[in-house]
Order: sequence, then C-alpha cells, then structure tokens
Amino acid sequence: MPNPDSFFFSEWAQRRPGRTRSLDRAAALLRELDLDTERTPVLGVVGSKGKGSTATVAAASLAAAGLRTVLVTGPSFRGYRERVRVDGVSVTDAELEALGAEMGVARRRLPTVEESGGHLAPSGLFLMAGLLKAREVGADVCVLEAGIGGHRDELRLIGPEVVALGKVFAEHVGLLGDTVPEIAREKTRVAGERTRALVSLPQSAEVTPVVERALAEATEGRVLPHVVDPEAPGTEPPLELRPPGLSAASGVLGVAAAEHMLEVLDRGPLPTERLHRVLETLHLPTRLSEHPVPGSATARVLVDSAIERVGAGIALDRARSLWGGVDHVLLCLPDHKDVPGAVDLLRDLPVTAVRLPEAHLRFEYELPEHWGRIDAEDLSPELIASLGDRILAMGTVYFTGRMAEALDVPTDRLFTPL
Repeated sequence: MPNPDSFFFSEWAQRRPGRTRSLDRAAALLRELDLDTERTPVLGVVGSKGKGSTATVAAASLAAAGLRTVLVTGPSFRGYRERVRVDGVSVTDAELEALGAEMGVARRRLPTVEESGGHLAPSGLFLMAGLLKAREVGADVCVLEAGIGGHRDELRLIGPEVVALGKVFAEHVGLLGDTVPEIAREKTRVAGERTRALVSLPQSAEVTPVVERALAEATEGRVLPHVVDPEAPGTEPPLELRPPGLSAASGVLGVAAAEHMLEVLDRGPLPTERLHRVLETLHLPTRLSEHPVPGSATARVLVDSAIERVGAGIALDRARSLWGGVDHVLLCLPDHKDVPGAVDLLRDLPVTAVRLPEAHLRFEYELPEHWGRIDAEDLSPELIASLGDRILAMGTVYFTGRMAEALDVPTDRLFTPL
C-alpha cells in the first residue's frame, strides 16, 4: 500500500473527492528543480500494456552501447525504490528518500494544493526523481515509463527526445478517451517540441492514421512515426533473447527505440554482439517468471501479469509446457479487466480468486461457485504451497507484486551492463 507519509504519495493520499492531478504544479516543480531546460536526454515509453518491459529492454540496450542509464518504471514489484534504477539496479531506500527530500524543499516554494486546485501525482514525481538521479550520477540518458500516458501525463511536460509507442487497445477507456483511436491520440501527444523520433509497434487500421495526425500536430510536422515489425526477418533482438509471451514485441520495440536514441545522441549504431550479451542477463520478474516457494522442496509458481484471455492463455500454455500440467491457479482480476475471458478459459480448473484491498478496485463479478476466494493479505508461502506443486499465478500488477513479495523474488537488478 502507498505510504501516505512518503513525499511521493503525501498529496495524493490527502486529495479530496473530485480533485485531480495538477500539471501546472508539476511544471512549476520541474522549473524549481531546474529540470525544465537542463536535464538528461529522455526516451519516453507509452502504450496500453508492456511499457515496463519496453522501457527495461531499451535501458539494457543503451547500456550495451556503453551509456550510463537511469530507468524509471511503475508500478514497483516489492518496494518503491525499484521505480528508479541506475544501470538496471534499484536505488536504495535512503537514496530514494534523499531524492524525495530534495523535491520536498522545492515544493515548499510552490502554491499549495488548495491554491492551485490539484495535487502532484506519484507517477510524475517518480519521473522527476529519475531525472534528479540522472543529474546526480552523470547519466547519459533516462528511460522513463509514463503512467497511463498521454498529453495529460508529466512525461509530456518533460518532453522526451524519443517516444516508444506500444500497441494501443482498450485498456484505458473512460480515462484517456471513449474509443481506442481517442486513446491512441492522447498517448501519441506525449510527443512535443523536443521530440526527434517516435517508434511504434504496428497498430490497428483505425489507430494508425490517428497516430500519424497526432504526431504531426504535436511536432508541427517535423516527425513521422517509424513502425518496427516484430515479425520482419532479421529484426532485433533474435527470438531467443526476446522477453517471453506477449512481452516479446515489447523487447523489439525497446531495442528499436534505443537505436533511435543513439542516433539522436550521435553515438553510433547499437553494437549487436554486446546487445545480445546484455540481453542474456535480462530479468523481468512477474513476466512469465518461474519461482520456487520458500520453505517448500517441490512447489513452483509461474507468475505473469496477464489481464485478458489471450495473455492468460499464453501463461497457461507456458505452465503446461514447463510442468506438463497445472495443479492450481491463483487469479486476481478487478472487474475492469477481462474477467469474463479468464472465467471462460479457466472455468474447469482449480482456481482461487484473490481480492486486493485497494479502494479504487472492484471485485464484484460473479465467479464460478466452486472457485476459492481469498484476500491478498492472506497470501503466504505456506498457503501457496498448500495449493500444489505446480501453481500458476496471474493478474494485475498490484497482485503480481504481492506474489513477488510472498515468494521472495529478487527484484533489485533487471540487467547487467558489460
């Protein structure tokens, strides 16, 4: 749960009903921190899903080219320090606290929430913390994952030099727009006057022209989208070095975005051999990752952040290919995810549905009567091991983070630079 005493969550935790984030205050804070003009070059990542994998692969690729990188992703796996990383390794709790303290001093020079009418959003504050850390360590580049992304995201204020746009689908309907094209337009408009390149995965026929028009508008026609096709022969990285499952395309996008960032920085082509060696060290927790259960000699868990039927089917197939079968499924899908698709896929399997305590999430969909039900606070190694030796756990990232904690998954290092 977010700590209301932390600088990053203090205003969010005290927000009143109807009060939203204030981009004006965020812009003012950037100015107070001298991050509006003098800052490290930025590769920004937006999309409907797979942003974290894209950002991580992009940072690993840039590290393979010899650049010092700061990576900001979210949500975290086990702790908030994981949201800011230097060369793939989380900052310490003390370092994150120091970044928050520096930002807190600058915040005191801003109008208050009451005066401005809006709070500073945690996701935007973590982006600023990444920029501060990059300045502190002399990083060559920042890779920043947007929140839900778009014109109303703090990443747009920062102004990325390169934008990586993942596949856009109906993940944020009602938040960024009422249709997929509206969502695509909003996400594309994270680009701006600093943007030199936008790299995109192939989009649907209804989305492609929207992205082109929105990018032309945001960059005054200077930038055209570059589409990278994961199915094209010779596309980097090779299949065996791509993340598993649906994240494979994110790996391709991450490498392509890094290549464009190197062009912008005039740093030469991405060295293929070094890229492959760094990607061999890539570690993406809770993305079809297999882990032992602490205290059990035999129980294993495959954890994945699948939130709809296709992803759940891939995770189920992966578990069966690893183990020959599945003894039990732990599933955590709030009502706004594809609960009907998961129910249809898993109906005849032993399943326990997990409920999260977050107030903004609803778990009211009528599930099969024979499925078990538990609260997320009850997750423990002992409970997990009691379900069998071959356990598939999948659902929202809030849940997979709790699984990572229960299973004591190492999450501080995502890749190793050469």
